[in-house]
Amino acid sequence: MEILAFVIGVALMVVGLAVSIALHELGHLWPAKKFGVRVGQYMIGFGPTLWSRRIRDTEYGFKAIPLGGYISMAGMYPPSPRSASRGGRAAGGFFATMVQDARDANDETLRGDDDTHVFYRLAIWKRIVVMLGGPMMNFFFAVVLFSILLTGIGIQTATTEVARLSECVPTTGSSECTDASPEAPAEAAGIEPGDVIVSIDGEPVADFAEASAIIRSAPGEQLTFVVERGGAEQTLQITPATIQTEVTGADGTTTTREVGFVGIAPTVEYVRQPIWAGPQMAVQNVGAVAGIIWQLPVKVWQTGVDLVTGQERDPNGPLSIVGASRLSGEVAAADSPVLNRVAGFLSLLASLNIALFVFNLIPLLPLDGGHIAVALWEGIKRAWAKLFRRPPPKPVDATRLVPLTFAVFIALLVMGGVLILADLFNPVTLF
Repeated sequence: MEILAFVIGVALMVVGLAVSIALHELGHLWPAKKFGVRVGQYMIGFGPTLWSRRIRDTEYGFKAIPLGGYISMAGMYPPSPRSASRGGRAAGGFFATMVQDARDANDETLRGDDDTHVFYRLAIWKRIVVMLGGPMMNFFFAVVLFSILLTGIGIQTATTEVARLSECVPTTGSSECTDASPEAPAEAAGIEPGDVIVSIDGEPVADFAEASAIIRSAPGEQLTFVVERGGAEQTLQITPATIQTEVTGADGTTTTREVGFVGIAPTVEYVRQPIWAGPQMAVQNVGAVAGIIWQLPVKVWQTGVDLVTGQERDPNGPLSIVGASRLSGEVAAADSPVLNRVAGFLSLLASLNIALFVFNLIPLLPLDGGHIAVALWEGIKRAWAKLFRRPPPKPVDATRLVPLTFAVFIALLVMGGVLILADLFNPVTLF
């Protein structure tokens, strides 16, 4: 059963990834068509086509390798300069040939010099909207998933309801009770499982964390507990026992201090959060992922070193799709309630979409952020020309950046390969 659950978890992540990619490309497709750009293909995946169907000018379909997707817009770049066309090839070596090949491929999407249904003719803001649409769809999808997780299901929270009581006060280095162990204060005072703590010393408590903070700060001091039992409130006097505990400070040093102990274990329940908790969680995750992306080459290098040396990986480091799918399988196969596993899967898929959002905004081609950077540069050139009353500049020819695009592609391929190998042979595990 565990193996079957693991396989189901992996399959769910693959489906979730396909949905995320489909939404990303839809984020490009809808504004592109809205602005009149001709879109030749809308594809989920890479490699051989498994299924496709043409509707008007656009072919919609699925390909064999579900690791991405794309739409092909007509005229992503301006037409090739007349002087650059030399029988389909360019003199000057490998990179010059790559530039000309990119221009030739782009020219094939054009329908003459007067073609207006092309991307490069759009206003700057429209180009930015088209390219930003994909990442924003991933962000909005993450917001929806986090909202379902936090507002629809809730966060597991230790409540003020008593689940069970400790029989004795633990001694240093042991949690076992002996005949010589003193009775736990809560049990001695008459607290019972099912009691709900209303207040302590006149201070209302909303959850167990608040109750625990008061108890721990008052070793040896008598406290007045108001509990609800069977619909009626009762008042009990409890004096927390004094125990020694280790506390780790902000600088990493560990010290021992005395804290109060009464011997209460709380009931853990899902507590639904306000409707704005989902968007807040998404924004917080953007910041966390951005911190990882900023250090991505270093993080991937360290992951590679850990793979070779066999050291344990950083659990907060980058993952490939293989790693995310593996974690999804672990969540599905975990020995926990179904709701816990659903919550874990939603959290993973939402985090994956935040990663797609942040990663695609990196201002390098072939990523969406690179196309946005090109559009902004053209906008700056136009504004400069207008300011000094000069003729409008020609559209920016991004095919000249093909060598840089190629280098970025190779770097991404290498980093992706390292992460996949690490996720196969030195994986991050939840349990």
